[in-house]
Amino acid sequence: MALKATIFKVRLQVADLDRHHYADYPLTIARHPSETDERMMVRLLAFAHNAGDSLEFTRGLSSDEEADLWQLGLSGEIDRWIEVGLPAEERVRKACNRAGKVLVYSYGRRTAGVWWQKHGQALARFSNLRVYQLDPDQTEALASLAQRTMELNVTIQDGHLWIASGEESLEVIPEQLQ
Repeated sequence: MALKATIFKVRLQVADLDRHHYADYPLTIARHPSETDERMMVRLLAFAHNAGDSLEFTRGLSSDEEADLWQLGLSGEIDRWIEVGLPAEERVRKACNRAGKVLVYSYGRRTAGVWWQKHGQALARFSNLRVYQLDPDQTEALASLAQRTMELNVTIQDGHLWIASGEESLEVIPEQLQ
């Protein structure tokens, strides 16, 4: 029998001082059975970092043809394609050819650096690609905030993200590699 996705309800408040974007987002996130809390929370972090009215979660791990998040234009074109994790070079290349802007949020204690070392030079030719690497201690702390019902406040300033949930708070600093 196939396992079903676990549903998470999130009330996300974003105060992005860098982009002057302030909004509340009531979100429903389906966590694929093979997805970890860390990956799901990195998806949520990527949403907060790029928050906007037309940004949406896709089927993610359930579809090879969709990003983890994307923002579609009024005529259906892909304005922004966002990947989380360590996507194959071919997948990033395809995304760069389909979307106006592509963002990758890489993470992983032992794997993110190796992934960038392997693919960085080949991906450098894409001017519409931005790659961020997340510190493993920060993403693991972020994963510890995961609950089925969450209220998160995210403040973004000078590229730093401060995430608060109840009494807990943490800082995440995405390192831009490209």
